[in-house]
Amino acid sequence: MSTIRRDESHPGLIRRNALQIGEVAERVGLSLRTVRYYEEAGLLVPTGRTPGGFRLYDDDAVDRLLLIKKMKPLGFTLEEMRSLLTVRDELADPGLTAQRRVELRERLRTWAVLAEQKLAALREQAGVAEDFVVGLHGDVERSRAGSDDPHGQPGQSAQPGQSAQPSQSAQPSQSAQQGQPGGRQNQADDQQAR
Repeated sequence: MSTIRRDESHPGLIRRNALQIGEVAERVGLSLRTVRYYEEAGLLVPTGRTPGGFRLYDDDAVDRLLLIKKMKPLGFTLEEMRSLLTVRDELADPGLTAQRRVELRERLRTWAVLAEQKLAALREQAGVAEDFVVGLHGDVERSRAGSDDPHGQPGQSAQPGQSAQPSQSAQPSQSAQQGQPGGRQNQADDQQAR
C-alpha cells in the first residue's frame, strides 16, 4: 500500500509513495529477509525512516529490486549487480558530461553482452534439463512394459488395500546420483567428446 509519510530527515518535507520494507517486499515478490540482505550488501538504500524507525523506500528502490530479481537467475554476483546498478544510476544523472555518458553507455553495452552470454548458458542448461526429464519419462514408460502392476512395478502386483511402494531398485542408484557412467547424461557427454 502506497502511503504519504513525513520525511524525518527533512521535517517539512512529505514524501509520496514512501513504502515500508514489507510493502516493497510484497510488490517485488521477495521475502523481507532478501530485501534486507540486498540493503546490507549496498544494493538498496532506504530514502528515510518513519518516526518509529522503520525504513522507507521509494519507487526507485522497487525498480532496483525488480532489476536485481531479473539478474539473479542469470548468475550475476553481488559485485556485478552493484557495478551495473552504479552505471545505471550514473547514466540517470542529468548533469552528466557528454564524454562520461559515452563511456557509461559503452560499459552498459558490455553488460548487455555479458547478460546475453549468461542467458545463452542458461538456455543450454535448460535444454540439458529438458532432455533429462524426457529421458526419465521414457524410462517410466519402458518400465511399465510387461508389468502386472498398474503403477509400473515389474512383477509386483498391488494387493487390494495396499499401495505399491517403489522397490529399492526403483530408486536412483548411488552411482547414478554421483554421475557415474551409464547414465543418460554421461552418454550424451561421451558422444560430444568423440
